[in-house]
Amino acid sequence: MTKFFIKTFGLSEKGAKDLVKASNWMAVINILIMLLNALAFWYLKDTVMPTLNGDSIKFKLGLYIGFSIFMFITMVISNYIQYNVTFVSAYEESATKRITLAEALREIPLSFFGKRDIADLTTTIMKDAQTLETVFSHFVPELFGSIISTVLIALSLFLFNVKIALAMFWVVPISFALCILTRKLQNSYAIKSKNIQLGYLDKMQECVENIKDIKANDREEAHFQVVKEKLVAYEKSSVLGELVTGICVVSAQMILKLGIGTTMVVGVYLLLNNDIDVLTFLVFLMVVTRVFEPLVGALMNLAAVYNSLISVDRMRVLENEEVQAGKMEMKNIGYDVEFKDVVFGYNEKETVLDGISFVAKQGEVTALVGPSGGGKSTAIKLAARFWDINKGSVKIGGEDISQVHPEELLKNISIVFQDVTLFDNSIMENIRVGRKTATDDEVVEVAKQARCHDFIMQLPNGYDTLIGENGSSLSGGERQRLSIARALLKDAPIILLDEATSSLDINNETQVQTAISNLIKNKTVMVIAHRMRTIAGADKIVLLKDGKIMQEGRHGDLIKSHGDYKDMVELQTESINWQLN
Repeated sequence: MTKFFIKTFGLSEKGAKDLVKASNWMAVINILIMLLNALAFWYLKDTVMPTLNGDSIKFKLGLYIGFSIFMFITMVISNYIQYNVTFVSAYEESATKRITLAEALREIPLSFFGKRDIADLTTTIMKDAQTLETVFSHFVPELFGSIISTVLIALSLFLFNVKIALAMFWVVPISFALCILTRKLQNSYAIKSKNIQLGYLDKMQECVENIKDIKANDREEAHFQVVKEKLVAYEKSSVLGELVTGICVVSAQMILKLGIGTTMVVGVYLLLNNDIDVLTFLVFLMVVTRVFEPLVGALMNLAAVYNSLISVDRMRVLENEEVQAGKMEMKNIGYDVEFKDVVFGYNEKETVLDGISFVAKQGEVTALVGPSGGGKSTAIKLAARFWDINKGSVKIGGEDISQVHPEELLKNISIVFQDVTLFDNSIMENIRVGRKTATDDEVVEVAKQARCHDFIMQLPNGYDTLIGENGSSLSGGERQRLSIARALLKDAPIILLDEATSSLDINNETQVQTAISNLIKNKTVMVIAHRMRTIAGADKIVLLKDGKIMQEGRHGDLIKSHGDYKDMVELQTESINWQLN
């Protein structure tokens, strides 16, 4: 049974064993309830039957009271154990599942996230895992507990009297068969409802994330009308899915209730033919009113389990996604970054980089320039192995990075992207992300070098100021300087800068560039920038256009070559001199 739970629900071995225990204890509770019915049987035997036969009543009140108290205490203890085993194990397994999913996401290449919506991933980690939490704590233990206890009771009753037991239990396989045979129908509506829900959540998230642009363009009504339509569609699909499941389950439950009627008819027939006595008939009548109660719930739980398997499949897809692996120790010699015949595309239909080759040497600044869409940011991301290339090789210090685990590789790289990511925490902790062991003094020092200190000290709580989600309380330039401070704190041998100073004014850009210049000695620096003043002093300039290297060299040499680089410099000069008339 443990292996069945592991295979079906994707549980850990401990979670599966705990689920088996919970199901067994639920079966014990159901059996104890039946034993209470047995107590009523013995009460009838000692009181009613002697009266019917004209005998004197030998009723032992103390025995029944004592047995009743014992049964009550046993049920309380059993319920307590079952509750703890069920709910504690369910919460622990839910936590384990979420951690497993998070670990899987950590190992998956970034190309995966370009294929999946954030709302979809969030639903998988949070809502799908929560669904399993409910299934493990309520549905599965009750389902299997009911099946186990019913099988044991049925075997006992068949030994007692085959005919009347058959009249009682013939409906059970038919009821469950109806639910099992309609599983595909139930799942089809459930999957459709889930997909519509994801569409609604995705659109809602899009509206929340872009609310500023929506309001700025007076598009609130149009966008929220789309959200409303998706919400209505989700509501209709949910109702329809519940209706289909309800019809299947209720039909099975109605068939199950026929067992009560057939038990009475067959029982009366056997009683009239003297095949059973009155007491046996009464026992079966009491049992039939109780034995179907957990089975009625079991049919509902079975439908819920079927629905939960959709969530299991969604999580299993995430867990089985191909990961970026590699060795946990680099044996590089130096930190030159070498691209050799690199071909890469985000999908099979496009080629972003088409056979590019260049070397960013240690101790030098290599600038990547060119028109938008030329592949500059892609090259930076490939150097950090955010994606794996299609052909060629990317090496650091002579070592192919495709053979190195991304976490080990990134220990050697500091990155500042154009799109800054900050956390809803204090400024101190946001900078300390660069190196978690850094002291407060070290954080303050890099903040000064990145020209952050002055604006930080003007905030209400200085370095302890909470900055909101993604630094929402800061300006774009302030956010970017914090990101630069974080990279400076990491002090890695390779620095990747993707438009790192694009949100800074001229004065702050100069100051930050001065700070960076003081820290790049003997380091490999790859920088993307469109401002010529930022890259004019680079040791090497690589011009990328349409995924190919069009020119390569120093600023002065490229200006003399009368190629695309010179045209870019002249166009930017014209742009700087442009003014409103």
